[in-house]
Amino acid sequence: MNSTLLPPRTRSRRSPAGGEPTVAFREPTHESRETRDGLCITVYVPGVEADGIEIEGRGSDLTVTARKPHPVRVNFSSLHLEGVQRDYLLKLRLGSGFDFSSMAAEITRGVLTINLPRRSRADLRRVA
Repeated sequence: MNSTLLPPRTRSRRSPAGGEPTVAFREPTHESRETRDGLCITVYVPGVEADGIEIEGRGSDLTVTARKPHPVRVNFSSLHLEGVQRDYLLKLRLGSGFDFSSMAAEITRGVLTINLPRRSRADLRRVA
């Protein structure tokens, strides 16, 4: 007896305007290390190019959105790739001790490295 395993279906939601369905994101694997000058966050996003990454620091939150290229394949319906081709979304609450305007990021072979410097003591007093 043969059985075929299919990938789990991706839940999709209709956008509020009733347009195209939006596909759920997956949370990428990530690591963070404290450095002398701030914080180094390593995010693993295989299959993502540099132009598909958006990094936003707002308040005390850091949001990383990494979108994979989604080529249209002739036999797409038979491949069932919708379960594995999801984009990545990482939301971290880091606090007010980091300077998001001075962060630096680079991506190499699907590994995104974000360096967040600490705010100076004078900046921290202004925030408080």
